[in-house]
Amino acid sequence: MSDRGLSWSRGRRLPAVLAALSIGVAGVAGAGCGGSSDNSTSEAQERVEKGVEEAKQGIEKGKEELKKGFEKAEEQTKQGVQQGSQQAQKGIEEAKKKTQEGLEKGKQEAQRGVEEAEKYQGEYGN
Repeated sequence: MSDRGLSWSRGRRLPAVLAALSIGVAGVAGAGCGGSSDNSTSEAQERVEKGVEEAKQGIEKGKEELKKGFEKAEEQTKQGVQQGSQQAQKGIEEAKKKTQEGLEKGKQEAQRGVEEAEKYQGEYGN
């Protein structure tokens, strides 16, 4: 499973687990297990609610970080494409330059050949 799918799956299940935990703890506290007083029941309820709230905040922070991570990855991908495009363009320009240099050298060699052929023709032709 991909990192995104795993994180997303956990992010979807965590609130349900926290809600179930909250209900369970509240039920135990409400039932008076252990002979606790109303004061300790309300304290337990407050702790559960605080824990659930902190968990929700943690989930939200996790979502934000995940979103930032994807945005950063997308930006890096775009930069990589741009850099690759720039490198390709440089390669094309270099190839054009080398081709032009080769053509110039070829012209010079051809000109020398023509000159030599004219020289030999002058010497042996007449």
